[in-house]
Amino acid sequence: MTRDWPRIQPLKEGCGRGVIVLGVDPGTATTGFGVVRESSGRLEALAAGVIETDAALSLASRLGEIARGVEALVARYGPDCLAVEEIFFNRNVRSALAVGHARGVVLLAADRAGLEVVALSPLEVKTAVTGYGRADKVQVQKMVQRLLGLTEPPRPADAADALAVAIACLHRRPLAARLRETSGSGRPAARPAGRRGRG
Repeated sequence: MTRDWPRIQPLKEGCGRGVIVLGVDPGTATTGFGVVRESSGRLEALAAGVIETDAALSLASRLGEIARGVEALVARYGPDCLAVEEIFFNRNVRSALAVGHARGVVLLAADRAGLEVVALSPLEVKTAVTGYGRADKVQVQKMVQRLLGLTEPPRPADAADALAVAIACLHRRPLAARLRETSGSGRPAARPAGRRGRG
């Protein structure tokens, strides 16, 4: 089940598309999502929330729900890329495995949609949003609120984390474009976990 955070105003028509990024914070029970648009140097939140799965379902069914939820978000908002955090292994094995399962179906959904996938480390995300790589969740939520001009910190924390991932991706993309221009390689400087388009 996809549950939206209700404090974000719907997308206004005729205001310019800009670049849209779908940030995802994967988890088997709860997968956070955040859709952020950058236009003329301004960041705007288009949506945020969570995809929740029923613990009574089989693992395969729960992963299927996550994949369908991500596919629905891609169809609704038409993002230019999907951003996701790399797995942080300094945690218990069971938790890391659950995140890995969810992350895998998120990447699969992005590939099926022909989306570029940008993977960022937790350190990169926190540094891009707060300027401090060891920021806690409350600091991240408050800075996401400030950067996106929200009336209050986004909730739940999974949705805030997903918005932070999207913001970090948008911060990286201009740098990647400049590096492509100077290198002349035409290849993205961002560390991709997928590709744009199908080959």
